[in-house]
Amino acid sequence: MIIRHLPTADYLRTWRDMQAFTAARGEETEDEIWLCEHPPVFTQGLAGKPEHLLRDIGIPVVKIDRGGQITYHGPGQLVAYLLLDLKRRNLGVKGLVHRIEQTLIDLLAEYSITAARRPGAPGVYVGDAKIAALGLKIKNGCCYHGLSLNVAMDLAPFSAINPCGYEGLAVTQLSELCAENSVDRVGDRLVAQLERQL
Repeated sequence: MIIRHLPTADYLRTWRDMQAFTAARGEETEDEIWLCEHPPVFTQGLAGKPEHLLRDIGIPVVKIDRGGQITYHGPGQLVAYLLLDLKRRNLGVKGLVHRIEQTLIDLLAEYSITAARRPGAPGVYVGDAKIAALGLKIKNGCCYHGLSLNVAMDLAPFSAINPCGYEGLAVTQLSELCAENSVDRVGDRLVAQLERQL
């Protein structure tokens, strides 16, 4: 897999780049993982309901083509986009989601943090609080979009939404649970875990 470390990336442009990459790829195209942070943005998935945006706090809302409801991206959050040929890897959607969640659970265990899945609610949780979200788009047997992990960010914008469509869902981040606050360091560890799972 090719690993790309993007600078702080405009969300809309990154999304369009993922779509273009997926549309242009052929049988021999190598899979890629893109790591980045985004300026503040709410993203609303295909099933997203407008009422899950509770109030306008001046952060743009981008309606996109992944599954799921509304979430927040901002500085201090690690975003990993998985541009994978699922047919070549003999992976279905459920299997991929399971592996992404396991990647995050194993990564957090490296920091002595116990994390878990929740049935019917994709993502990873520490206690009752969500620490990582995921959303995917599958097209012609290939996927894009991916996961976000809260590392050391301003969590306040999450209070303006029902995160992932769940009213009152608490969110947390790595820096509140351990001494880690470097998105780059966490990104390197995440890639190592993803390579084990994928």
